[in-house]
Amino acid sequence: MKTEPMTSAGFGRLEAELKRLKTVERPAVIKALSDARDMGDISENAEYHAAKERQSYIESRVAQLEEKISRAKVIDVTALSGAEVKFGATVALVDEDTEEELRYQIVGVDEADIKEGLLSIGSPLARALIGKSVGDMVEVTTPGGSKSYEILSVKFG
Repeated sequence: MKTEPMTSAGFGRLEAELKRLKTVERPAVIKALSDARDMGDISENAEYHAAKERQSYIESRVAQLEEKISRAKVIDVTALSGAEVKFGATVALVDEDTEEELRYQIVGVDEADIKEGLLSIGSPLARALIGKSVGDMVEVTTPGGSKSYEILSVKFG
């Protein structure tokens, strides 16, 4: 089984979602199914069919989360240091074309959220940044064309 790197914060979010699904959502949908069955004929019971769909989603998501958690290799970012960009680093960049400053933390695929500044380790930008240091230039091919960035800082923790 291939492991996937993940920050402890990302791992915690997956565990919290799994716990909520198992302890809150699953019992609620079971109760909703029971209540809908008590109404009589389930063949034309919209509440029953909605609860069945919700149950299917919950069970699918639980299986998905359990699989992700089992493959996770949790990396404590606070224990990392160094001058080179690697998993867990928070990197400040400047776009060479627009002079816009950007800040991203390189995280696991399952915890990436670009709007929150969480950049997937599998993204073209993260792959270009890995192994680079402050002052280095990186060029990334994006769907919109080629982009150049300069690394301003690399921090951990």
